[in-house]
Amino acid sequence: MNPRFENNVAAPPPGVRGWLNRDIVGMTLTSLLSDACHEMVTAVLPGFLLALGAPAAALGYIEGAADAASSLVKLGSGWYSDRVGRRKGTVTGSYVVTAGALGLLALAVSWPMVLVFRVVSWMSRGVRSPLRSAMLADAVRPEARGKAFGLHRAGDTLGAVLGPLAGIWLLSVLPRVVPAAPYRTIFLFSLVPGGLAVAAFAALVGDRRHPARHGLKLWHAVRSLPGAFGRFLRGVGVFGLGDFSHTMLILAATVLLAPRYGTVRAVQWSALLYVVHNVFYAGAAYPVGALADRIHKPRLLAAGYVLAAAVAAATAWLMARHLASLPLLTAVFAAAGVYIAVQDALEGAIPADLVPAPDRATAYGVLGAVDGVGDFIASALVGSLWTAFSPAWGFAAAAALMLTGAATLAVNSSS
Repeated sequence: MNPRFENNVAAPPPGVRGWLNRDIVGMTLTSLLSDACHEMVTAVLPGFLLALGAPAAALGYIEGAADAASSLVKLGSGWYSDRVGRRKGTVTGSYVVTAGALGLLALAVSWPMVLVFRVVSWMSRGVRSPLRSAMLADAVRPEARGKAFGLHRAGDTLGAVLGPLAGIWLLSVLPRVVPAAPYRTIFLFSLVPGGLAVAAFAALVGDRRHPARHGLKLWHAVRSLPGAFGRFLRGVGVFGLGDFSHTMLILAATVLLAPRYGTVRAVQWSALLYVVHNVFYAGAAYPVGALADRIHKPRLLAAGYVLAAAVAAATAWLMARHLASLPLLTAVFAAAGVYIAVQDALEGAIPADLVPAPDRATAYGVLGAVDGVGDFIASALVGSLWTAFSPAWGFAAAAALMLTGAATLAVNSSS
């Protein structure tokens, strides 16, 4: 913890003992249900796009545009939250929009329509992301933040296991007279956990208000963030230029497996691989967070970035060799789950050590914007190189950028 900001840390809610309090449990349960909703959709989305006849580049554009739109609203929502001092109402509304937009995918008849609904859904996720991170940081003491963020990511990812499993099961039992029909039913079914997420957050999570600062200007709020936070962002930003959406991994697995198993079975296998990804993600999130409370967080994050580069390089190799190996793909997806656990837990916990409580939503908004711009570039880059040259070129370029980001973070964290 930076001593300069130690007195600025918000105390836990009055009367709460320990770090596992009602707010943490409520936000964890909400994220579990919300992730079950949107990961059910994510797991089968590449198959739906194939059924619509969309090219591989379309998925890169969809995921990249969604991440870019999410990043644009993160900065504004974080600043506005710090300005008015309230967060819960905005977060609750964003869960409503996310679930509704994903359900509307059932109406899509072309990939541009998928893009529109996906962008709306991800924009609403972007609105809540910095606010929820600030609420998590406010709910526990500094020495337990790693555990709180790690537990939250574990619950989030448990939903990301249950959601794809439900999607796989529905895909296996629903009739396929029309290729796209079962996917549409899955999109509608995702409204069930999405609605439960809204109810859980509204009922369980309190609204801890901060003093309103109506004169707070966006640019002034950003410029006043600590220099240490800016140095942290450099490594995050460079890494983000290669941090493609993991729906690209699902598409890569589907393309590799389709010649051997057929398209529908390949989609199911790829969704199961994504479940493996999320199992390792959920299993690693809390231990990583707990470990981060004991060691130097930025260096641990840099190690996660190196693992991410290895995942991208391995995927490039598999695509170049056309290796439809389920054991190798399983290893790639498992490693991807571990690095995402490191990335999400640490990128969530580190800003709270660098930024005082009243400015944290703005900081998380800036972080989200940097991540989102990088994600857009990364997904669009991989998708474009895939279509123009080969998928191996796209994943190899991502690996190089990720490794550069790891080095940048390591150097800046030691300066």
